[in-house]
Amino acid sequence: MSTIARHCLAMLLLAILLPHKSLADNTAEKSILVLGDSISAAYGMHPSEGWVSLLEQRLQSQGYSHYQVINASISGNTSGDGISRLPLLLENYRPDIIIVELGGNDGLRGYPLKVMRNNLQAIIHLSQQAGAKVLLAGIEIPPNYGQRYTDAFRASYVSLAENNKLTFLPFILKGIATNPALMQADQIHPTRQAQVIILDNVWPYLQTLL
Repeated sequence: MSTIARHCLAMLLLAILLPHKSLADNTAEKSILVLGDSISAAYGMHPSEGWVSLLEQRLQSQGYSHYQVINASISGNTSGDGISRLPLLLENYRPDIIIVELGGNDGLRGYPLKVMRNNLQAIIHLSQQAGAKVLLAGIEIPPNYGQRYTDAFRASYVSLAENNKLTFLPFILKGIATNPALMQADQIHPTRQAQVIILDNVWPYLQTLL
């Protein structure tokens, strides 16, 4: 394969892998980037049914139509995946606000909390260096991982929020995770009916940054 052909193929793959940005959104003056995992990637349902898609609709109805929403969430992503993807996302979208919803998969896999904290801190630092406001969305893990790990996991988000003076949502699945009717069969992912509750959890914190 020639050098030119390889270059064209690389550009095509990059265009496919980057989050979708519709032509209709090109007039938006500001942007919100959602950097998350399956909770924000609408796992188990159509993307249009997820809370991030509902956020786009609420912004329109509440007079924030000058904001474009870029959903860069990928199911299964860890904090390490997030920091590896962030530089290119910042370069391409230059977001004004970044909602960071990562860490749940780190906890479920029992990763060292120091590594998770360092990754999230790097995400926060890069975002702020790029001029973006950060909303940190916390998550909690099941108690079967042991009280010590569970408490330390929760405290990691609190310390990150306090040390960086962030707008902080303590638990994005508040009112959902303890209700089996609002969780999918795996009892990890929220249902379609829970998406509006997630948005209601996020909205008051996000609105302070708009």
